[in-house]
Amino acid sequence: MAIFTGSGVAIVTPMKENLEVNYDKLDELIDFHVNNGTDCIVIAGTTGEGATLSMEEHRNVIRAAVEFTKHRIPVVAGTGSNCTKTAIQLTKEAEEDGADGALIVTPYYNKATQTGLIQHYSQIASETKLPIILYNVPGRTGCNILPETVATLVRENENIVGLKEATGNMAQASKTMYLCDGNLELYSGEDGLVVPLMAIGGIGVISVIANIAPKQTHDMCASYLAGDHETALKLQMKSLPLVDALFSEVNPIPVKRALNMMGMDVGSLRAPLCEMSDANAAVLKQAMTEYGLL
Repeated sequence: MAIFTGSGVAIVTPMKENLEVNYDKLDELIDFHVNNGTDCIVIAGTTGEGATLSMEEHRNVIRAAVEFTKHRIPVVAGTGSNCTKTAIQLTKEAEEDGADGALIVTPYYNKATQTGLIQHYSQIASETKLPIILYNVPGRTGCNILPETVATLVRENENIVGLKEATGNMAQASKTMYLCDGNLELYSGEDGLVVPLMAIGGIGVISVIANIAPKQTHDMCASYLAGDHETALKLQMKSLPLVDALFSEVNPIPVKRALNMMGMDVGSLRAPLCEMSDANAAVLKQAMTEYGLL
């Protein structure tokens, strides 16, 4: 059984003015998502500024998300690291604290060979009972999990069950699904490619746009899964200008600005991320207005 199907929000981590985590606001955001159809909370990932959380904060944010969600929908914890030992620690802590799954990005900067990736993920999988979603985003990490490697990991580790596919390469995604022969839970990691990836067997998305359009993102996935491909495609097409605006600068810079424009008061970003340029913010505001969010 899949960890979730549909729309998993890669939720932002709200900050106070002093850039400490705003747990009261996180509680509000999770209620907002549950009430608007989001199918899963994905916490402490890229969009959640996991890279600038301390180890203690990382654990506390995951624990808080589990507590605030109250088992209404699953919680998947971002527990990846470019250090295998650290990834194991984060994953084991997430399991102890009640997460329903782990999203584990490839090692970045130091990267790894395909053999190294197999060893990295297999070591993590052997230390936890949590179902694991591999996260492949070579544009950020400089490290690409090849289809053959995904197939090996899925075949040799029963708790490696899914892939967040953010290469933007449909041919690679198709080959991955072919080699896994139906044994992979595929999630789009690109908000502009949700319906295309569902067409090759995907079951949902781990989404940035769902932070500001949770119901629409849920409805797009639910429509496709229910066989209403026409409605899903219309919702996908409608979202594209907004998706472009949300990725006009490094994520999560634009989505935090968007949430603040909507009055959600999620605060600023931790360095080295900085505030969005006025020019790009104006384009984002226009896209949000045309989409119906402002």
